[in-house]
Amino acid sequence: MSVGLQFESVLIAAQTGAEWAVAVLYRELHPAVLRYLHGQEPREAEDIESETWLDVARGLTRFRGQEADFRRWVFAIARRRLIDFRRQAGRRRTEPAPGDAIAERLPPGDAEAEAMEGMSTRDALAWIAGLPHDQAEVVLLRVVAGFSAQEVATIMGKRPGTVRVLQHRALARLAKDLTREPVTP
Repeated sequence: MSVGLQFESVLIAAQTGAEWAVAVLYRELHPAVLRYLHGQEPREAEDIESETWLDVARGLTRFRGQEADFRRWVFAIARRRLIDFRRQAGRRRTEPAPGDAIAERLPPGDAEAEAMEGMSTRDALAWIAGLPHDQAEVVLLRVVAGFSAQEVATIMGKRPGTVRVLQHRALARLAKDLTREPVTP
């Protein structure tokens, strides 16, 4: 977030019901929260995010902390809504999109650097979506949301070392997958 020195006054105003202050907090975090959720559940990201912001609004008056604490709090709520969605989806026995459907949308190239340069955000999220859930979540929270390993560990309820291992495995898998793509003329 970039509210900076004004965060405390914006938070207090939001907690007392000032719409402009709530809008400031939303505008600051909305893009990152939506990208995080889109990387986890592309088809349901908007719905999960709306539930997240409803929960934020309900709990806003009880929140205490600084700007970084607020950011972690919002992402923790988003993660809980994501977990709730997955539990419900598991009971409905729906199937996610097959990996082959995602692979068709990847850019051409055989070197990791070329692939990363040519990749749009949508393509990058599609690659990340192919990772196991815990690895994808770590990459999204570290790269997209910009959290440290310690902050991601707090959000996910894991140890920082575990977060670093998950991130390493995810990046190694992405690098391997990217270098396996055939070169198209």
